[in-house]
Amino acid sequence: MAIPKKILSRKDEITADFLQLYEAHLAELFAGKVNYRMSSSKYAEKLFIHPGHLTNTIKLTTGKSPCDFMEQGIVAEAKRLLRETPRSIADIAMTFAYDEPTNFIKFFKGMTGMTPLQYRKSVEVKAHSQQTAESKD
Repeated sequence: MAIPKKILSRKDEITADFLQLYEAHLAELFAGKVNYRMSSSKYAEKLFIHPGHLTNTIKLTTGKSPCDFMEQGIVAEAKRLLRETPRSIADIAMTFAYDEPTNFIKFFKGMTGMTPLQYRKSVEVKAHSQQTAESKD
């Protein structure tokens, strides 16, 4: 007896639903519409599945955990804000629902190997040296 296609694709359905929720949540977080970061448990609750099942399924289909998605999304947006805006580190931290800027700084440094301020300065130095090189041409 063949296994129904619905059972075979359940992991893909869970992954697609998670990614849709994840992208919507990040958009709301970045826009300031929500002031909290959703945990894996919260995503699982919204999908009506066990948190362990969600984590295992996402790891199986993508190679990353739900937390990895959130962390990478936050770091990418933080880098963009640090590069493209003059906003303070504290203000950027609040965007990602960090009540204390020091917690955001620790998170950012753990993910990138440098503090947000070090990252901003390194980007400014690179931009300045590129401008200098271009003006010599």
